[in-house]
Amino acid sequence: MDNMMKSDLSSVQIKQMMMNAQKEIEERKRKLLKIQAPSLLSRNMPLLDVERAKKIKELQKQIKAKIGNVPQTQIQTKPTALILDSEGRTVDQTGREINVPLLQPTLKANMRAKKKESNKTHMNDRLNDDSLENNFHDERLFLKGPVRQKRALRFHEPGKFQIMGERLRMSAQLEKLQAEISQIARKTGISSATKLALIAPKTDIHLDESPNMEWWDSVILTKDLNSVDKEGNILIRNSAITNLIEHPTQMKPPNESTRPVYLPVFLTKNEKKKLRRQNRREQWKDQQEQIRLGLIDPPEPKLRISNLMRVLGTEAIQDPTKIEAHVREQMAKRQKLHEDMNNARKLTVEQKREKTIRKIKEDVSLGVHVAVYRIRDLHSNASKKYKVETNAKQLLMTGIVVLFRDCCVVTVEGGPKQQKKYKRLMMHRIKWNEDFVKDADGKEIPNSCVLVWEGISQRRNFGEIKFKSVPNEKAARDLFYKHHVEHYWDLSYSGAVLEC
Repeated sequence: MDNMMKSDLSSVQIKQMMMNAQKEIEERKRKLLKIQAPSLLSRNMPLLDVERAKKIKELQKQIKAKIGNVPQTQIQTKPTALILDSEGRTVDQTGREINVPLLQPTLKANMRAKKKESNKTHMNDRLNDDSLENNFHDERLFLKGPVRQKRALRFHEPGKFQIMGERLRMSAQLEKLQAEISQIARKTGISSATKLALIAPKTDIHLDESPNMEWWDSVILTKDLNSVDKEGNILIRNSAITNLIEHPTQMKPPNESTRPVYLPVFLTKNEKKKLRRQNRREQWKDQQEQIRLGLIDPPEPKLRISNLMRVLGTEAIQDPTKIEAHVREQMAKRQKLHEDMNNARKLTVEQKREKTIRKIKEDVSLGVHVAVYRIRDLHSNASKKYKVETNAKQLLMTGIVVLFRDCCVVTVEGGPKQQKKYKRLMMHRIKWNEDFVKDADGKEIPNSCVLVWEGISQRRNFGEIKFKSVPNEKAARDLFYKHHVEHYWDLSYSGAVLEC
């Protein structure tokens, strides 16, 4: 065993010795290479320098060859001589004038000094000019200097300020009068414009004169109606007459509203009940929520005589008289609360009047509906006169009633709903056939009412409805002519004449 261990140790030692020997050999090789490298570089360096020197010489030869072909310019080392001509101008060798740039000062002090010198020279030039002008001044001429004119006293004409004061007072009175009229018109429900229109003088816009030539005839005539040919015929431009028909552009009627019209939605009876039930349930839920949060107190039990025993039970048996009095007091309290709520919702007299006027009044800004009625006789029957006048006032209508024998004309103005109600009054509700009147021959005939004309006017022509009795036809026509609606009378009276 000992021999075996010795042999093993010797083999390991041999391997280590071999490894160490190899390492030493490699280190020696490295050292030898480091020593030999500089000697090799020093041997190769002379060859590289020779090649570089050859290349440099070749480049220098090429540069010299190129430079030799270019003509060499002489470099000016001295300044050129200054040459002046006979007039003192700077010229070159050929005799051309040279513009020598002037040096401008750059410092601010030098610039200010130069500016002062230029101003002095300018002032001297001006003084010289003035002296020349003074030399040619003629002393014999006399020139007046500017003299301030004296302002003379201006007196006002006597009574000027009195007239101005009267005008101011008159304008103030007119404004006050207009304010009072407008206030009265608002109370009565009639526009102030209609009232003022009756007071203010109106210009006569209705002219009976007809023009010699209408505008549509002037298009086809050569000059006018006096231009005629040899035969006496009026000269006409045949080129203006063609087989074409002119269709004018259709315009929107002025009495139609520009607002869009929406159809109203009406609920059925069951839908109304359902909606009311849902609203009441929502209110009850809100009340229960407030009671749960402690915001309001819970309501007392609703006691009645019929449910007294069921609600109170044993308490009602102990003292029935006291409990009955308590129940009746609670019932009276509920009744009073109900009546107070109704009275709070009830409208006052003024509010009722405003509501009635608001329901009756209509917008007539786009057009006023007019109706003209002819009645055979309205003088003797006071009850029917009262109905005609009172209904027109209640419906807030304007107009006039003209009383004349065998032809009484009722003219009313208002909205479409007002006219519908008034038409039903005049044609159906009032029984005109019950009264008998005498005609021109003395025979008794039944009274009658006829609708002469109904249409739309641009504005109101009358104020609050009134009765006017006229003696003759001319007075009646003048009354309508004053309001620019004489054709109402013409239509009515012509119908009455035809009936007779």
